[in-house]
Amino acid sequence: MFAHPERATILIIDDTPANLSLLGQILKTDYRVKLANNGQRALDLAMAAPPDLILCDVMMPDIDGFEVCRRLKAELKTAKIPVIFITASMTVEDEQTGFKVGAVDYIHKPITPPTVMARIKTHLQIKQWHDFLEDQSIWLQREVARQIEQVVQLQSAAINIMVSMAEFRDEETGNHIRRTQEYVYQLAIYLQQQGQYPDELTPTNIEYISQAAPLHDIGKTAIPDYILLKPGQLNAEEFELMRTHSLRGYEIIEQARHRMGEDNLLLFYGAQITRHHHERWDGTGYPDGLIGTNIPLSARIMAIADVYDAVRSVRPYKRPFSHAESVGIINQGRGKHFDPDIVDAFLAIQDQLSEIATRLAD
Repeated sequence: MFAHPERATILIIDDTPANLSLLGQILKTDYRVKLANNGQRALDLAMAAPPDLILCDVMMPDIDGFEVCRRLKAELKTAKIPVIFITASMTVEDEQTGFKVGAVDYIHKPITPPTVMARIKTHLQIKQWHDFLEDQSIWLQREVARQIEQVVQLQSAAINIMVSMAEFRDEETGNHIRRTQEYVYQLAIYLQQQGQYPDELTPTNIEYISQAAPLHDIGKTAIPDYILLKPGQLNAEEFELMRTHSLRGYEIIEQARHRMGEDNLLLFYGAQITRHHHERWDGTGYPDGLIGTNIPLSARIMAIADVYDAVRSVRPYKRPFSHAESVGIINQGRGKHFDPDIVDAFLAIQDQLSEIATRLAD
């Protein structure tokens, strides 16, 4: 070994000692040189400490140069090391084989120092540029991920502020928002696990749907206090005003969505849920009277989560229903108020939902 630790490392592979010595002498002034007199020794050296470039003889006993190169390219640790074959004579077909297994160049014997030095310099520069671009790509990916994370955090913070405003004005809200968010998530996960709605219930979409769930009643911020805080049941006129909260919430979210971009999935699902979580499977809901699967899936899931939590919660005008009573109400709404598939999912995981209701009780 000719050691110059601060310089690029060249591994020379040749079964002829004279060739090893000659190449070592040519390169030792400018490079850190390692020598291997057979293919296995070369592979061991390369795996132990990958060199910057390899000069490899083709014709060697046991493991020839083609096989050495093939094995190097098969390992992640050594796959990117440029390999230059050195050969005395070779057919066009042999050269094609060499390039096919991963070599970057050929140097034909008898070698001349200027040719060897020029080829090595060229391929080391190419490798340096590849490494630089790869490092830049990794840095850019990390920077983009960091900036996306910042946007997500700002987005979440903005939504938390909006939801907190709704909670502050509605004395009955309590942990309703947190419970319904967990109900929505668990229902969506179960449906996904059953292979239902595979195009929509992707892991990413489920995350956005559950994040958007707390926005479902954001429109209540536009409802007058005398209605929102009334300690009793609403009359017909008051109820009609209360019903407008779904459209008012939709308008609030759509304005934000137009500013932030139409492709913002969190606000996309937020708009769906806010506008349509009071629609009914049979078309008797509001504000649009949508029927069946014309109601967005996210809103159909939210509808069950919202009603289950409402009937289990205490109100000035009613007692809280038990879990069993609440399940009965949901089941009675199957095919009328609620999507039958989602009711089936609700029944399948009702114990999980009951546990959430108990854990996050007001």
